[in-house]
Amino acid sequence: MSRFIGLLALMLTVGACGHDPGTRALTGGAIGAGAGAVVGSTTGVGVVPGAVVGGVGGAVVGIATTPLSW
Repeated sequence: MSRFIGLLALMLTVGACGHDPGTRALTGGAIGAGAGAVVGSTTGVGVVPGAVVGGVGGAVVGIATTPLSW
């Protein structure tokens, strides 16, 4: 379990990179898909459904947290 928490912390710090919505959506989606695949495989939901849900969620969060450039 501590490995998973360490990996999740590393993925979240990498996900902070990027300044435009497209880049943040792409990195957020990739990180979310990876995390979702891990969670899906450990909970019995399945790797693919976990990756899909995590990828969509990560992309949405990546777009929503893009800083505004005024």
